[in-house]
Amino acid sequence: MRLALANGLSPQSSVPARVARAGAKRSPGRPGSCPALHRLWWTCLAVWLSSSAAMAQDWAREMFDHTSHDFGVVARGAKVEHVFTMQNIYVEDVRIADIRSTCGCTVPEVDRRLLKTWEKAQIKVVIDTRRFLGRKDATLSVRLDQPFPAEVQLHTHCYIRGDVVVEPGEVRFGTVVQATAAQQRVSVRYAGRTDWRIERAESRNPYLEAQAVEAADSARALGRINYDLLVTLKAGAPAGYLREELLLVTNDYSSQSARIPVMVQAVVVPAVTVRPSPLLMPVLAIGQSATRQLVVQAARPFRVTGVECDDPRFRFKLPEDARTVQLIPVTFTAAGSAGQVARTVKIATDLPDSPAVEVAVHVQVIESPGSPTPPGPLGATP
Repeated sequence: MRLALANGLSPQSSVPARVARAGAKRSPGRPGSCPALHRLWWTCLAVWLSSSAAMAQDWAREMFDHTSHDFGVVARGAKVEHVFTMQNIYVEDVRIADIRSTCGCTVPEVDRRLLKTWEKAQIKVVIDTRRFLGRKDATLSVRLDQPFPAEVQLHTHCYIRGDVVVEPGEVRFGTVVQATAAQQRVSVRYAGRTDWRIERAESRNPYLEAQAVEAADSARALGRINYDLLVTLKAGAPAGYLREELLLVTNDYSSQSARIPVMVQAVVVPAVTVRPSPLLMPVLAIGQSATRQLVVQAARPFRVTGVECDDPRFRFKLPEDARTVQLIPVTFTAAGSAGQVARTVKIATDLPDSPAVEVAVHVQVIESPGSPTPPGPLGATP
């Protein structure tokens, strides 16, 4: 197995060769007849073999960006997970045979087992905070069987509080249309001190806001305190998958226990979608034309107010009526010189707070049959 440099410039030596070098060091001399030397010889040999085995595992550990994670203090019932990323930095394929955990509180999941060069696998570790309480330390053994047997150990640490319960275990927005705000609520229940309180909720994401409000059914005199955690996803959140952690800062005496994480997940989809994207036009000879359709779709009826492209060879026909699905014919006339054409088309709509949608368009222009090829630099783009 050949190691590849992180910058991809050149490969290094293979893993078997590397392991062979680790095991090919000159062993200590013969023990001789002296009992003391005999014991010393076997001690040195054992140390040498253990160090060689450790070196043989290094190639596998180098594929992980980190091998340990501390969740800190978490609430009972909260959804707690972490992802270890593994990337194949070698020329040969790498295969994950299995993953085992030393603790039933930790459930490992892997999204792919066979990795080609530079491909990545995500090993997600989920902590069961409903059935387990207290300090939980787990070691996950990731065993590889290709191209060379190896094992990498991943470590997780957490303390699951029994006096704080989050229900449901995470803030799940589901699918949210871009440019619209959304709000979700979870409850936080505490049993213990009569003066316990959530002082604030912190977020590192500028598009998330959270506020903890004490619920009307709290019974402070009995040490049963309930909060409603109101989480708002702002309208300006970019399209894509959002996965963040909120931190509830409490007045617990311990600084470590005073910060309780709550996971937030959402999928923000564009208000307007265009397909196909990119748009691939057919191969055209100079002088030929072709038309293809762009399908523009939104959740509510809208009008297309404009279509722009900085190449005059593209022409567009705008639909007139307001609909949830609009068809825009795109016509390209091949003119000028032959070569690859790559342009961006911008589509504007009358939907409020919805930015123009961009789609890439590609056309291959060739010379007309029988026409001479004009001189010019190679790779010129019209």
